[in-house]
Amino acid sequence: MVTKSNAIKQVNKYLEDQARLDTLRFITCGSVDDGKSTLIGRMFFEAQMIFEDQVKLLQTDSKKIGTQGDDIDFALLVDGLSSEREQGITIDVAYRFLTTKRRKFIIADTPGHEQYTRNMVTGASTADIAVILIDARKGVLPQTRRHSMICSLIGIPKVVIAINKMDLIEYEQKKFNDIFESYNTFANELKFDQITAIPISALKGDNIIHKSSQMFWYKGPTLLDFLETVDTRNSSVNYPLSFPIQWVNRPNLNFRGYSGTIVSGTAKLGQLIKILPSGETAAIREIILFKDKLQIAKTGQAVTLRLNKEIDASRGDIIVARDTNCEVSDQFEVNLVWMHQEPGYLGRTFWLKIGAIQVNAHITTLKYKLNINTLEHLTVRQLELNDLAVVNIKTDQKIVFERYRDCKPLGSFILIDRMTHQTVAAGMIKFSLRRATNIYRQKLNISKENRRKLNGHDSFVLWFTGLSGSGKSTLANALEKKLYDRGVHTYLLDGDNVRLGLNNDLGFTNADRIENIRRIGEVAKLFVDSGIVVLTAFISPFRAERKMVRDLFEEGEFFEIFVDTPLHIAEKRDPKGLYKKARRGEIPNFTGIGSPYETPLKPNIHIKTKNYSVSEIVEQLLLKLKL
Repeated sequence: MVTKSNAIKQVNKYLEDQARLDTLRFITCGSVDDGKSTLIGRMFFEAQMIFEDQVKLLQTDSKKIGTQGDDIDFALLVDGLSSEREQGITIDVAYRFLTTKRRKFIIADTPGHEQYTRNMVTGASTADIAVILIDARKGVLPQTRRHSMICSLIGIPKVVIAINKMDLIEYEQKKFNDIFESYNTFANELKFDQITAIPISALKGDNIIHKSSQMFWYKGPTLLDFLETVDTRNSSVNYPLSFPIQWVNRPNLNFRGYSGTIVSGTAKLGQLIKILPSGETAAIREIILFKDKLQIAKTGQAVTLRLNKEIDASRGDIIVARDTNCEVSDQFEVNLVWMHQEPGYLGRTFWLKIGAIQVNAHITTLKYKLNINTLEHLTVRQLELNDLAVVNIKTDQKIVFERYRDCKPLGSFILIDRMTHQTVAAGMIKFSLRRATNIYRQKLNISKENRRKLNGHDSFVLWFTGLSGSGKSTLANALEKKLYDRGVHTYLLDGDNVRLGLNNDLGFTNADRIENIRRIGEVAKLFVDSGIVVLTAFISPFRAERKMVRDLFEEGEFFEIFVDTPLHIAEKRDPKGLYKKARRGEIPNFTGIGSPYETPLKPNIHIKTKNYSVSEIVEQLLLKLKL
């Protein structure tokens, strides 16, 4: 008879045994219908990780969808979304947890369809091992290559090539060998430390947990044997200390601690450290884990560090070993996976989030994208959904980083759309650009305030935006004349005039429009620095770029003026005959016809031109701007 005390002892022993087990995170990937969900369901079934009532329900559901005999469609155990069951494919990343006597597992079952590659990137980002399934009837497919490339880019060192559905090719050894040879030929250019091939049948259970009686010619481990014994020692453990500060802990005036998670290396009591980017040095005085004080803390532990002296550090700073090679830069070459339906354009500004740090960043160079079939470098003008590309990125301030291959947490980042707050890309830093360390801001003796004092007035930007034919140039020109008459130093940047010189290399694609506005923003900033009032007259159709320009300036230096003229009125005016050409199809991507105009949401000044004359509007502007 089991007493209550014995039951408690058994539970405690079980929990202690579980705590001693290490955890392996692995991802299953491959093309559509290669059997990823079936494989995971089979592993759970044979490991006796599902209850009898679940088995009966699976048998019932399997019969409903036409599974033969007593066979179970194990994919039903994993495919949780109703849309997945209806389509027979995995859409979302399904995380499952499995425990054996030797190891604990966190399994990411990722989508096989190309349109869900971005979901696969999410699952791969934390994996130690990748299990790449290949349908023995079809061999290596484009999506197999795509997923393998992503696993390589993400930095997964070891992969298992699980050649599935061997039962459907009569367990033929030659076909297995041919597929593995074909995969190895492709994978020669990828950065895997180890590739292991295992012939399996997820449906029948061959070589999943138990050795197959049908493939006597295979002498290697079963899939579970391999996963239970593979060495997954994290290189981050042996790397120098890196500890991003998540929170400055100040419960009272006598306590200052820095809380976060150790992403590489170890922290030891008395260890000499430095804080980046400031470079200040100190020693670790205390390591606190809740109520306990530790002598040492390892990679993955969330702790609070106290130092032996007061240092001004904040969230986003990083504590590193004093002799570390951790770098600081604002320009990088990166691998980028584009994850959004909207294209990625050169010059458009995003938020770049790396660890606890968030900064503004934009793509400065689209170097190439990869052809997943040949690994060929292809020319690229914009990034499309699921593109794998190499690009250069610049941030608006220097950040602390490591190369992704050395330290994933300090070398990986995401790009976020600043208007929608959606994640649009995942990136991995390859290295900093040399020019980032060779360029320094020159300190000038004459400041912006000095120039303003000499001119006798403030300097700022009056940014006129609206459709072609709305009256932007007319209003800006009339306003500049009034300001000139009042002794205000001005300069008018007009869209057509600038395209005749500075921007004559740009066309009218979305990418070129973005670069056009980026350049104008930088020029306008120089004019403001010189103490001049600058007026601009550009369609500037996209909110993201108008926000990008606004962010270049200090508070009170940028005024967005929306010249609100309905399309039918602007088209009726058509002073340059452009609308007629656009309607005839002679001007593609013309704003308002073939390309959108995104109206300002909160302009500083909103002008409705159909209600007033030019002179009346100019007087209103002078009053509102207090000029």
